[in-house]
Amino acid sequence: MLIAGGGTGGHLYPGVALAEEVTTRQVGNQVLFVGTERGIEARVIPELGYQIEFIDVAGLKGRGVFGALRALFSVPRSMFQSFRVVRRFSPDVAVGVGGYASGPVILAARLLGIPTAILEQNTVPGLTNRILGRVVERIFVTFEESESYFKKKRVMMLGNPIRRQLLDNFLQSKQPTTRFTVLVLGGSQGAHALNLRMVEAAGHLGDLDEKIHIIHQTGTADEELVRRGYAEIGFEAEVLPFIDDMSAAYRRTDLVVCRAGATTIAELLVSKKPAILVPYPFATDNHQELNARSVVRAGAAVMMVERQLDGMMLAEKIRELRAAPDRLLRMEQAASRAGRPEAAREIVDVCAELVARRGGEK
Repeated sequence: MLIAGGGTGGHLYPGVALAEEVTTRQVGNQVLFVGTERGIEARVIPELGYQIEFIDVAGLKGRGVFGALRALFSVPRSMFQSFRVVRRFSPDVAVGVGGYASGPVILAARLLGIPTAILEQNTVPGLTNRILGRVVERIFVTFEESESYFKKKRVMMLGNPIRRQLLDNFLQSKQPTTRFTVLVLGGSQGAHALNLRMVEAAGHLGDLDEKIHIIHQTGTADEELVRRGYAEIGFEAEVLPFIDDMSAAYRRTDLVVCRAGATTIAELLVSKKPAILVPYPFATDNHQELNARSVVRAGAAVMMVERQLDGMMLAEKIRELRAAPDRLLRMEQAASRAGRPEAAREIVDVCAELVARRGGEK
């Protein structure tokens, strides 16, 4: 399998989940990632032990006139690189997981007659997937709302693949703790506004300092700012720039405060964690708020809009949920019903069927 795309953890980690499924199915199965040197994949994939190659590509949307022109001029080069990579690896199937690299690589694979598919993690597809959706053979979506953007016969709603280290949480109960534990996540790079609001909220939770434990993933840029903020208000918190073992972090957690990226949501549901979702307000097509609303309708989360949010409001919502264990239990149960722990296996099954069908047609 060739897996193309990345840029952010939200695009990359579903691809990692597929790679885990492919390589553990049968001895000799291989996976190649293709991304850009600027994306998170350049660091993460070599650490995980998978092969990766890079192409030069940039996005068109939201870059201004000159940025868009530079991106357009890079298209021939990225297509040439993509054809070279695909021919050299000669995959049985190619899957795009979103991000700039996904476009030229999946298009090159399709033109070379290789079975192709894409993952659409969000409610509203991005520009790359809207284009690729016209040519690939299968489109795997997470939310029902996504289906209307593609040809129905190609769409399968199988969920967002989750890394194996997180799947254990679907079967396990929460690890017992003496304090109510709140996990704060802003995605792989952190979220500045959410970081600030959470520190403000802690200032309104001082009377519960010994009853609430905060695990706060800040991202690299805000680590010292957040650490200093907690120290100044005298609130003891566990501040980390990045959490490598998310499975262990979720097991310790009673409530998550986080953005509403599709991969974060998929992890929450599979880990059965109640959440306060604060969507990133500048996400393309406002897709994070739409993602969040879907989870709220399922009963697994509450949503707070960033432009209306302050520290006091966030603190009050945390107090409210902490004081309502029955409500938290209902949210956990709703998350469990909505989670799709078998997504990676089912998606790879379909990809194997595409390969088998192609073999039968030769």
